[in-house]
Amino acid sequence: MSDTIFMGGGGEDYAAHQGLLLKYANRHGLVAGATGTGKTVTLQIMAEGFAAKGVPVFLSDVKGDLSGLARAGSSDFKLHDAFNKRAGTIGFDDYTYEAFPVTFWDLFGQQGHPIRTTVSEMGPLLLSRLLELTDAQEGVLNIAVRVADEEGMPLLDLKDLQAMLVWLGENRGELSLRYGNISTASIGAIQR
Repeated sequence: MSDTIFMGGGGEDYAAHQGLLLKYANRHGLVAGATGTGKTVTLQIMAEGFAAKGVPVFLSDVKGDLSGLARAGSSDFKLHDAFNKRAGTIGFDDYTYEAFPVTFWDLFGQQGHPIRTTVSEMGPLLLSRLLELTDAQEGVLNIAVRVADEEGMPLLDLKDLQAMLVWLGENRGELSLRYGNISTASIGAIQR
């Protein structure tokens, strides 16, 4: 068993096998670059290599470009011949298509494994971005989360947040002196 994972072809004609020594692989990585520079293919190759060595892989894939890892490729693929030629050039004459175990996580639990998190763990910044709140609405949400934290009121789900916002609206007079303006219009907008 080799202690490297394949990373690509290098050298003048890009035919020299390039690998990453597993002992030098970090726990976290970032692959960045301009459109069309091979980021997705690089991530696929790295994920396949790590998975084949038994290393768990977590990839953030907002657009779904990496979902192809779940299915084995096919000789019917339009670029199959070009792909096989390239694989042979870099030393993979016996390359076979292979599927890898994939779990799709979904914040809403509609098209994948639900991500279980609480409103408090998400925090007001992420929540306000998800809800596309204005600055004023985000300020009220910050106050709601802060009050809940200080009062020991857990915000586990959206029902808890809704109850906190109602309580905030009912007690905004006393709370405004300590936390700042709490607009009922902002509370209403967040609740929608």
